[in-house]
Amino acid sequence: MPVDWNTELVEQLDWHWRNQLRPRLDGLTDAEYLWEPVPGCWSVRPRGQAVTTMAAGGGDHVVDFELPEPAVPPVTTIAWRLCHIGVGIFGMRASSHFGGGSLSYETAHWPATAAGGLALVDDSYATWTAGLRSLDAEGLARPCGPAEGPYAEHPFAALILHINREAIHHGAEVALLRDLWANGAGAAGTLPGAT
Repeated sequence: MPVDWNTELVEQLDWHWRNQLRPRLDGLTDAEYLWEPVPGCWSVRPRGQAVTTMAAGGGDHVVDFELPEPAVPPVTTIAWRLCHIGVGIFGMRASSHFGGGSLSYETAHWPATAAGGLALVDDSYATWTAGLRSLDAEGLARPCGPAEGPYAEHPFAALILHINREAIHHGAEVALLRDLWANGAGAAGTLPGAT
């Protein structure tokens, strides 16, 4: 039986999205979205309150980040993780490969509310997967191109697998933060034992 690789690649992520990750995001509140479980978190902040020198954004809010990443990466908020998934994982790839290529960390409008963050993730996921569904065998085999840096010469299928891993990985981090919040860590503002 022939294998429809496009369906298999898209379904790997879509099954996880529909059955695990997206349902875990239901009920997210603004307080939980912006909760900083330990000091020094990276988050989405009003432009004048950024805690990193490379914080970027195209609107009133920016997202904290540094390149190169610190040797010990900081803990990030749910807001930061969802925005990373929405812009850095799905959005910029969808823009580069299926759109005009204009989305970047510098041009993104970072949502300061849970509803805005969820809308960002939902929209970018829908755009990315719609683009993937349009690919045929030739599209899966073509090189990714310069927008993908180290993946430039890899087949597009390799990028899809990378994006799937990233979305599953960062989605699990969001789920863990939600578990900590739900089990009382958020009530005190920080995790027990944090300074």
